[in-house]
Amino acid sequence: MKALVYNGPGKFALQTCPMPTLQGPSDAIVRMSKTTICGTDLHILKGDVPSCEPGRILGHEGVGVVHEIGSGVSTLKPGDHVLVSCISSCGQCEYCRRGMYSHCKTGGWILGNRIDGTQAEYVRTPHAQTSLYRIPAGLDESALVMLSDILPTGFECGVLNGKVAPGSTVAIVGAGPIGLAALLTAQFYSPSQIIMIDMDANRLACAKRFGATACFDPRTGDVADAVKTLTDGAGVDCAVEAVGVPATFELCQQLVAPGGVIANVGVHGVPASIFLDKLWDRNVTITTRLVDTVSTPMLLKTVCAGRLDPSRLITHRFAFEEMTKAYETFSHAADTHALKVIIEI
Repeated sequence: MKALVYNGPGKFALQTCPMPTLQGPSDAIVRMSKTTICGTDLHILKGDVPSCEPGRILGHEGVGVVHEIGSGVSTLKPGDHVLVSCISSCGQCEYCRRGMYSHCKTGGWILGNRIDGTQAEYVRTPHAQTSLYRIPAGLDESALVMLSDILPTGFECGVLNGKVAPGSTVAIVGAGPIGLAALLTAQFYSPSQIIMIDMDANRLACAKRFGATACFDPRTGDVADAVKTLTDGAGVDCAVEAVGVPATFELCQQLVAPGGVIANVGVHGVPASIFLDKLWDRNVTITTRLVDTVSTPMLLKTVCAGRLDPSRLITHRFAFEEMTKAYETFSHAADTHALKVIIEI
């Protein structure tokens, strides 16, 4: 089969690889039909994820058709159309019982990291019964690729951890796919303001179309002052960090109101400062999280009901043979205006 293989920092190629095989009774083999590229894949290519070793097939998102199932899989059958979760969960270990699927003792974020992933014609998915979701007929399967990772990530790590509530004020720092996913799902709770902050004019324009009440480019003025002006000098109840660099995490500390929450979503590769001299008496909560995908069934229902349209996040489409071009497009989003790309397999 063909697959996109990581060959060390800065090196990747579409290669011929062996077909995956069942390795345990809970496994399934899925014939992939659509996949995408994540910012985390770019982190891997930079060498920022040492758990992902050269020779690994990348990717942890996508939809496909069940090709083969292990003897322990009773809820799926060959031919079922399924959504592949970015998180594999056994559903039985201590962490899974607490809803922390990302820390599953035999799963978690392993696809495209510690085991071969979804940017391939076929993928082996462990714990298939609790890590694959059957797709109802009639849905746009390209749109559902957004439910593999970015929508549950923005919702769980940003909106839920940030305790977004009716009438609350929210600032999202970073209007990339994750930040926009947080923007879309924050609207479930009717906050009074959702302020988007980014240096990309195209992404801010998207944010405005998606429901942001105000948008700021930090290069054009003091964002903290602007946000405080909008919030009567208080700051926001929830500041979502959706970039993963020190400057944006530190900006969130300037934006948050007393009693507010800083919800970190970004993947940080270097240390960032916490200014306790400014925060120690402000009753501020800082949260961190790797997506658990516990919200995936709920998000799937909202899509089925027409309450959420993930297709708005898709900007480019490529054939599988164009994977290199797809990576080039996605990694130069400022020039290409890419949000999420769909690769048809």
